[in-house]
Amino acid sequence: MFKLSEIKELIKLLDQTSSVHELEIESEGMKLAIRKPDRPEADGTAVQATPYNAYPFTPAPQPQSVQQVSYPVISEVPPAQQPQAVAEGKLHKIVSPMVGTFYSAASPEMPSFVNVGDRVGEKTTVCIIEAMKLMNELEAEIKGEIVSVLAENGQLVEYGQPLFLVKPE
Repeated sequence: MFKLSEIKELIKLLDQTSSVHELEIESEGMKLAIRKPDRPEADGTAVQATPYNAYPFTPAPQPQSVQQVSYPVISEVPPAQQPQAVAEGKLHKIVSPMVGTFYSAASPEMPSFVNVGDRVGEKTTVCIIEAMKLMNELEAEIKGEIVSVLAENGQLVEYGQPLFLVKPE
């Protein structure tokens, strides 16, 4: 069964690409088909989820519409509100390499990988970005001190979104 959050993420990824117009995924006896319409439909339906029976020769039920969801825009801190060192370009930004969910620790019971004031090296894991059920560890890639954590645990992050500010050594 597909979770609504997974479907929303897939819709968002498909919407952000210009060359992919259709995506079909089969899992656990369910089939999910997401297609970009050639033109917006009058009723606003842009995505269809179609359950099907895995046995051959059985007609599939009629498609069930999934309402299109709009996502809030996540933006950076305006330059006027950034710390003085950022405005002068003295801090390094660690940015998200992909769209996904930000996790500050390996599990809810574990402490955060890094906190403000921690020293990091190039290979220090600073967070996990989960995208389509894959957990991707993000390394600092710079030696320095964590000055600010810009994302919250469980927050959806965008490609290129700043996650940490690091004062380089």
